[in-house]
Amino acid sequence: MTFDPAHALHLARETLDIEAQALARARARLGESFARAVALLLGVRGRVVVMGMGKSGHIGRKVAATLASTGTPAMFVHPAEASHGDMGMITAQDAVLAISHSGESAEVTAILPLVKRMGAPLLAITGGAHSTLARQADVWLDSSVEKEACPLGLAPTASTVTQLALGDALAVALLDARGFKAEDFARSHPGGALGRRLLTRVSDVMRGGEQVPRVAAGASFAELMREMSHKGLGASAVLDERGALLGIFTDGDLRRLLETGRDLRALTAREVMHPGPRTVLAQALAAEAAELMEKHRINVLLVTDAAGALAGALSANDLMRAKVI
Repeated sequence: MTFDPAHALHLARETLDIEAQALARARARLGESFARAVALLLGVRGRVVVMGMGKSGHIGRKVAATLASTGTPAMFVHPAEASHGDMGMITAQDAVLAISHSGESAEVTAILPLVKRMGAPLLAITGGAHSTLARQADVWLDSSVEKEACPLGLAPTASTVTQLALGDALAVALLDARGFKAEDFARSHPGGALGRRLLTRVSDVMRGGEQVPRVAAGASFAELMREMSHKGLGASAVLDERGALLGIFTDGDLRRLLETGRDLRALTAREVMHPGPRTVLAQALAAEAAELMEKHRINVLLVTDAAGALAGALSANDLMRAKVI
C-alpha cells in the first residue's frame, strides 16, 4: 500500500472538521441540565467517582484528574473492578459520574442498581438518550454525535472528544463556582513551574545571616571591597550605627565610580553607596522579587522584615537556581 501525503492531510482536516462540528452541536444543546449537573456536584460532601469502560474510561481518568486539580475531589473507579470489590470505594456522600457513548456498557449498567440503592447521586455523560444509563441518571448530559471522524465509523473519535469537552466544561464551571484561584491550583501542583512561582517566598530562597554582605556607613572603601569579594553577591548593604539600612553598593556602582578617576582609598561606604535601595519583604512571593528586578534592571535585592530591618539578600542567580525564573 502506498502512502498518499495529500490524502492524509485531507483526512486530518476532515477529522478536525467533524470533531469541531460535534463540539459546536454539544454547545448548542447545553441548557438547564448542565446547570443542574454543576449544582449536584457542588453539593457533594464526598468525592466525584468517575467511571467508564474502554475509550470512555480513558476519558474518565482524565476528567477525574482535571476535577481533582481544580478543586473538586475526584477519583476514577473502573466499573469492572467495582463489580469485584471496588464498590467499597464509593459512599453515599459521593457522586458517581458515569461516561458511556452508548449508555449500555454492561459493566456500567451492572452497578447502577447498587449506586441507586446506596443513595449516591448519579450523573451521566452519554450519547444514548433512551439508554439504561440516561434513564437511571439523576442528571444526563448529551454527548451524542452525528458521526465519528473514523472513516469506518468504528473508532470513538468525535464522541470521546465531546465527552472530554463536557468534562472540562464541568470542571471549569465548578472551579468558578468554588472561587478557585491560581494559588489553589498551585497547591495541587507544587512540583510544577506555576507551583514554584505561586508558592515560593523570598524567605525560601534568599541568603540570610552571615551570607549577607554588610558594612557600617563609616567603613573604608577597602573594607567594603573585602566584604563584597568575600560574600560573592556583587553588592553590599550599608548600615548606620544602629544597624538600620541606609543604602547599597553594587558592582555597577563600582564601575561607574572608577570612570570618575577619583581616589577611592579615601572614601567611605556612606560616600559611595546608593541611598534608599529597592527592597523586598521576606514574605513576598519570589516571583514578585523577580518582577521587581526585571522592571528596574537590577540583579540584587536587599530583603527586609516587616519592621524594615535587613533580613537577607537575593540575586537573580538565586531565583534561577530555585527555578522561579
